[in-house]
Amino acid sequence: MTEQELRDEELINAAAQKLFDTYMASNHRGHIDIIRKAFNFAKQAHRGVRRLSGEPYILHPIAVAQIACEEIGLGSTSICAALLHDVVEDTEYTHEDLENLFGAKIANIVEGVTKISGGIFGEQASLQAETFKKMLLSMSDDIRVILIKISDRLHNMRTLAAQRPSKQYKIAAETLYIFAPLADRLGLNRIKNELEDLSFRYEHPEEYATIVQQLHDSQMEREETIDKFTPAIREQLEAQGVKFRITARVKSPYSIWQKMQRKHIPFEEVYDILAVRIIFTPHDRSREIEECYHIYGALTRIYKPHPSRFRDWLSNPKANGYQALHNTFMSHEGKWIEVQIRSDRMDDQAEGGFAAHWKYKDADAPYDGTELDRWLSSIREILDDPQPDTLDLLDTIKLNLFASEILVFTPKGEIKTMPQGATVLDFAFAIHTMLGSHCMGAKVNHKLMPLSYQLKSGDQIEILTTEKQHVAPEWLKFVTTGKAKGKIQALLRRENREKQRVGEEQLRSFLTEAGVPITTPIYDHLVAYHQLSSRQQLFLEVANGTIVPSNDDLEFLKGKKKKKQSNEGLGWRRFIPFMGGSKEGKKAQTEAEEASALKSLAETTDFVKHINRKQILIINEDVLRHCQFPKCCSSIPGDDILGYITSDHRLEIHRRACHEANKHKTRHGDDIIACSWDMHHQVLFNATLYVKGVDARGVLQTIAQLLFESASIQLKSISLDTTDGIFEGTLTVGVFSTDDVEQICNSLLGLTHITKAVRID
Repeated sequence: MTEQELRDEELINAAAQKLFDTYMASNHRGHIDIIRKAFNFAKQAHRGVRRLSGEPYILHPIAVAQIACEEIGLGSTSICAALLHDVVEDTEYTHEDLENLFGAKIANIVEGVTKISGGIFGEQASLQAETFKKMLLSMSDDIRVILIKISDRLHNMRTLAAQRPSKQYKIAAETLYIFAPLADRLGLNRIKNELEDLSFRYEHPEEYATIVQQLHDSQMEREETIDKFTPAIREQLEAQGVKFRITARVKSPYSIWQKMQRKHIPFEEVYDILAVRIIFTPHDRSREIEECYHIYGALTRIYKPHPSRFRDWLSNPKANGYQALHNTFMSHEGKWIEVQIRSDRMDDQAEGGFAAHWKYKDADAPYDGTELDRWLSSIREILDDPQPDTLDLLDTIKLNLFASEILVFTPKGEIKTMPQGATVLDFAFAIHTMLGSHCMGAKVNHKLMPLSYQLKSGDQIEILTTEKQHVAPEWLKFVTTGKAKGKIQALLRRENREKQRVGEEQLRSFLTEAGVPITTPIYDHLVAYHQLSSRQQLFLEVANGTIVPSNDDLEFLKGKKKKKQSNEGLGWRRFIPFMGGSKEGKKAQTEAEEASALKSLAETTDFVKHINRKQILIINEDVLRHCQFPKCCSSIPGDDILGYITSDHRLEIHRRACHEANKHKTRHGDDIIACSWDMHHQVLFNATLYVKGVDARGVLQTIAQLLFESASIQLKSISLDTTDGIFEGTLTVGVFSTDDVEQICNSLLGLTHITKAVRID
């Protein structure tokens, strides 16, 4: 053996021994032989293969198995499947080989994980709908499939540094978009937080580092707060004979950043960074909920609770099984501090989620959690309706992943759990599809409300229906649940199929009367003529009356008429200035400018085609002319950005946190380009600022004067409104970089009457 091989062998054996030791220290520890067998088999199967980081490949399956065992608490079946999860995909071994060697259960879990390997999306995401469906179905049959996939994704995120930047953005975005919500829904709180923080670290390294540093710098202050707040609690609980421990929960960097972005506030104004957790061991396990309320009562005798922040997840747990009592209490130092009360079992469930089940039962025991079953049942229900492609299916499923919930009541007083933001129509579809499809409104707390009314916790809802009501496309704009969206889309597709049949008949009759032979190419020619995407769209437009077959169509089919001209893709025309002169002069000028613009467009297309997608693209003054800056995020120098190559070879520059960029990262990852700024204060970019303050005479003049005196900033527009002595509004300014934005915001905040000045999208 070479020196390198000896080092590799030492690394592999150390990692494997740690896995064996962790398993033997768990509640399972009865099937170590099959785990050793799976390790030896995987080690031999992956022999000689290395990861991008240079380490032996077998270290990855071992690490995934370690996460599944130590951090999720799974048993021998899952550990073996984790060790073998890449064998079928990456080696010559088959599902049958694994079944013969390790049994059907392990082989089936490996097959389920293999189906979703390499990420949910590929270059042709729309072709992967069936694969994605199989993943969800296998998850609903055996939840261990997705638990191992989450373990696999967590290790990939921990070792993401070896990937090129554009690949990092794709994987990080996919993690945030689907795997972190999945972990959250399954109650894997620690893993969810780590997945989010790792994604945040790669997407926005500077912001991540800043928040981590700020957390470090404020640690002593938090410890001091705990030291002052908890002694009185300890004394009271000890006097009552409660067996407990108190821990501090610190908000994760990603959660802090999200709140800063959402509320446009600095780190110092995020007041719920710290929470105190009281974790108790009940004297009588069957009465732990009563003991939880008893501890809460003791707290209210020490500190004053906030009147509107009480959260009771004991009698009605969250969909991921979470149980606890939360409230915010006023300390003797005048600070609001959140306190969470839960038993040791509830704490285990909160951190380990549904997977905590396997810590106490045999690894092969079925899960009997009603909340999980209900959620998996809703996933199966969505899968019953065919979706046009993976992306629509994923969006629909994702709507079912959010854990923020409300509790509402039926007319008979039954409790229903709905996602935050659910509407009357969502509730109707949650009861029954027929109820939803014929819903015309509802009585909410005995008051008439429209379909789009957003429900609140405690609402009592009586759905009103009529046979005359039918689903409408605009319903999709305000429903929030996956079930409602899926059912509406399925019903609309059914209606559209009927309309398409009618449209095809109308078009066929028109062509037959005109003596045109009916062939598929004829329809395709008409699709091209009207610049539509498919024959189905053509038939639908005819049925709706948007397209009326005419002599123009016949002239085109005979070759006597050219295809219609499209304005699409000619966005450059917006920038052509209007100039006076004769009609002939204007026409000549326009033609010259259009020719110049078309030449420029051709140069951009050529430039984009030759971009090296593996390297970081430097955005400087030369490259800038080939870039487009969509209004969804309006990036400027200094922002964390990426490039997206569109299907027609244009280069869009987006902020990495932009919602459109997130769609592109998750759906078209191979068209993402890592970008970096190298501008030299040559070009002004538009930025929008939000300002708020106390209204006073001369405020507008003061703001205008400040901007006028700022040499590097141009004021483009200003709009202010005043209500009850408070003004707020927006400023559009031309700036060279984010440094200019920070400077002008600080200057505005320095004015007497301004209380807030932040950049907004």
